[in-house]
Amino acid sequence: MRIAVIDNTPEQAELVHQALASGGHACTLHASGVKGLAPVLPEDADLLIIDWQAHPSSTPDVVRAIHGSRPALPILLLVGRADEDGLLAALAAGATDYQVKPLRRGELVMRVQTLLKRAYPQRQADVTVRFGNFAFDANTCRLALNDVPLDVTQKEFALALLFFRNLGRPLSRAYIQENVWSREADVPSRTMDTHVSRIRNKLGLRPENGFRLAPVYSFGYRLEQLAR
Repeated sequence: MRIAVIDNTPEQAELVHQALASGGHACTLHASGVKGLAPVLPEDADLLIIDWQAHPSSTPDVVRAIHGSRPALPILLLVGRADEDGLLAALAAGATDYQVKPLRRGELVMRVQTLLKRAYPQRQADVTVRFGNFAFDANTCRLALNDVPLDVTQKEFALALLFFRNLGRPLSRAYIQENVWSREADVPSRTMDTHVSRIRNKLGLRPENGFRLAPVYSFGYRLEQLAR
């Protein structure tokens, strides 16, 4: 879906853009506009993400202006811990939800997906991501191979989708933990290894099936598609 982002921090804006792109969404960045006034957003935007620091002293006014012109548009705020005191005013003005910084990619994608499902339930059924014979339904966390459903947990689904979206690219343990386990602190290495082993077996990610899901020494894991 189409997501508009108001963020004056280039580094964070790029992180948001990459995270949303990995989730299959189109992301456009917009200037913050004049203090206290809402910027002009594209009519086809399905969701708005606004960083609190884009309007440090008038975010509730900006949210109120946007919500007044487009009341059905979900609005997600990105806030620092020091900004939480003002959240009630922003939520009362029409913001839908918020996420505390520093941002975690996996959590951001899941939060955005939840808001989109809630706002557009009629548009969610057809959202399926395909990689060869694998079909991932991100809305229901259902995974199928050759149209045959596979029995996977939500974490196994998220882990498999992460590997397929980064096919051929080595992923560090820290990156995997951030995207699959989000804020769950101190996830044991054996937990990640167990989940990797399970999706390797359940999805048949072995050389005889054209894939290799292997550890990268002292780094993490990589899923490769082998030449037939």
